[in-house]
Amino acid sequence: MCTYTTHKVELDGAAKGASGWFTLTDGAVYVDHPQHAAREHTLNIDFTNPADGPSARAAVELTEEAALALVEAIQKALASAPPGLAARGGEPAERG
Repeated sequence: MCTYTTHKVELDGAAKGASGWFTLTDGAVYVDHPQHAAREHTLNIDFTNPADGPSARAAVELTEEAALALVEAIQKALASAPPGLAARGGEPAERG
């Protein structure tokens, strides 16, 4: 069953799509039928920059287990680095 619920987030980074690297400004996360993955439903993430048109898109389709493992890996990677190292300003900051 599709939820038809899309969670949008503003992003600050870069992604590599079909036309090469592009500035990343937006993300969308939703559970739906995948376009490519051999599953009935997946957690789908679209990384985009709408101002650059449809070629500025990178997408992933993950099983629930893979999505949860990715969340855990992201949290571990950030926790293992000095606070603020990958922040917008690139300067370590204190975590509160």
